[in-house]
Amino acid sequence: MRAVSQDSLGGPEVLRVVEVDRPEPGISEVLVRVHAAGVNPTDLWHRATGGLLGETPVRLGWDVSGVVEAVGLGVTMFQPGDEVFGMPRLPQPAGTYAEYVTSPARHLARKPAALSHVEAAALPLAALTAYQSLVDTAQVRPGQRVLVHAAAGGVGHLAVQIAKASGAYVVGTARSAKHAFVRGVGADEVVDYTRVDFASAVSDIDIVIDTIGGDYGPRSLRTLRTGGIVVSLASPAETHLAVEARALGVRAGFTIVEPDHAGMKAIAALVEAGQLRPEVAVVLPLDQVARAHEIGQTGRTTGKIVLTVVD
Repeated sequence: MRAVSQDSLGGPEVLRVVEVDRPEPGISEVLVRVHAAGVNPTDLWHRATGGLLGETPVRLGWDVSGVVEAVGLGVTMFQPGDEVFGMPRLPQPAGTYAEYVTSPARHLARKPAALSHVEAAALPLAALTAYQSLVDTAQVRPGQRVLVHAAAGGVGHLAVQIAKASGAYVVGTARSAKHAFVRGVGADEVVDYTRVDFASAVSDIDIVIDTIGGDYGPRSLRTLRTGGIVVSLASPAETHLAVEARALGVRAGFTIVEPDHAGMKAIAALVEAGQLRPEVAVVLPLDQVARAHEIGQTGRTTGKIVLTVVD
């Protein structure tokens, strides 16, 4: 089968399509024929640094949408022919940039009929990140005020929709050129962070979703009302915010997304209810994976980048 691999760490040019053996599903696993694979910022980081995957060769990709080809011993949730999507194995390697991938059955869910495979592949990692941050960590409730940084980005535009579906009032930060898009996915207010200090423009926030890091964490603390929380997705170094937050009567914490069957089912339900839909900015075939990473490195993509494997 075809798969993307790299023999050295570096820029997008190290990525190449190779022929490898098709994997077989193990106990409690399924084999998925990949139709599409999402590209995420963590893919770019792992390509350049090795990250959690260690030494080369490295096989990238965690987002997947496709069709179950075979099931391993003990699997009762799926059968061959089922359309599924999910985020296998993170933080362990999954290698979804390939024609086939194996996955623990419970790292997947049935693909919503309302979405194409390309759209479904854009959801898992980013939507789970947003869902786990808002619902599991911050416990968002109707009537709360939520601030989403980089609200036009992959995680951001999904966080806006999930917060709105939860009954929250949503404020997003984005460049002025993206304000119409951010309002279109449900934001009640949008702040141009290039022209206005969001920490002065926004107040009485219950939940901040910080996808940026750096000084955004400390500045976001100033927007919170008593008992509010900043959920940082940027770096483990942001955990120092907890100390500063406690002094202000608020909370802060760093979170990492993890495979979550219940979360994937909840995301699928939001899609089916018409409350969640991914924005796919760029679609490229598998053999243009280097170009996909080049586009991702600009940091200016509205929505998600997706690789197609099966036409």
